[in-house]
Amino acid sequence: MTPDDVEVADAHALRALVGSGALASAWVEIDQASVDRFAAATGDHQWIHVDAERAKRESPFGGPIAHGFMTLALIPALLEKTVSLKQRMGVNYGLNRVRFTSPVLVGSKVRANFVVAEVTDVDDNGVQVVWSVTLEKEGSERPVCIAEFITRHYFQH
Repeated sequence: MTPDDVEVADAHALRALVGSGALASAWVEIDQASVDRFAAATGDHQWIHVDAERAKRESPFGGPIAHGFMTLALIPALLEKTVSLKQRMGVNYGLNRVRFTSPVLVGSKVRANFVVAEVTDVDDNGVQVVWSVTLEKEGSERPVCIAEFITRHYFQH
């Protein structure tokens, strides 16, 4: 399915996605400027991320790589671009079982595949969704990150 195919206006529509196929985001390029901004925001300036020349010479990856947590932080934005949630409010609730399974070299393109694993009712007429997320790198069979991403969504009453 493509982002244009998926519009969710209520909890019933989210529940209908349980057991359906993966929803794939568009590809996003990971550039050095984005990695540098993430390093500045988090204070993580490890050379494997921000020193391209040293990373080419000394790292086992052949060049600079994105922070694992930068890759993880892409998930909410990729979800928003993949599923059109017509809600009054949504919040990130947490994560389970996160693994960084392969490095993301600067210049790579990644995308997320979202599967709705579970939808449960929560307070104030909301629902909690557990998304099984696999982030993949273009041209690689091995995912770069796998996680369960938990969100809460509140639709119009």
